[in-house]
Amino acid sequence: MAVIVERRYSTVIHPLHAVLLAGTVPLFLGAALSDAAYARTYEIQWNNFASWLIVGGLAFAGMALVLAIIDLCRADRRAAGIVLYAVALLSTWVVGFFNALMHARDAWASMPTGLVLSAIVVVLACVATWFGFCTPRIGGAK
Repeated sequence: MAVIVERRYSTVIHPLHAVLLAGTVPLFLGAALSDAAYARTYEIQWNNFASWLIVGGLAFAGMALVLAIIDLCRADRRAAGIVLYAVALLSTWVVGFFNALMHARDAWASMPTGLVLSAIVVVLACVATWFGFCTPRIGGAK
């Protein structure tokens, strides 16, 4: 006799959502490392690198945030923990946006606040990625 086990929760997210979410961490981490290099060498190009990496991280985080909001609004994909994931991703994007505004200033004026904001954004991006990959979704593969 065969027993059919139907899983209620899926442990995977959509592959596009996963790529966008995972892409935020190296971009924001690269920005933080570029800020650290600028703080040590005072070469303005490091600040330019950080600015572009922050913009890339914001683009990826913004698209992942849109997909998270879509998952949040769909009743067949909503599960416990998805709200926490969406809030973590939203806070990553907001702090990253303020970090981009800080980096839009003169290179000398963006330090040390830019480095501190970059470090905070990296931590938030790691937390959001952790929640995104660990949060179960309803309606997985059968």
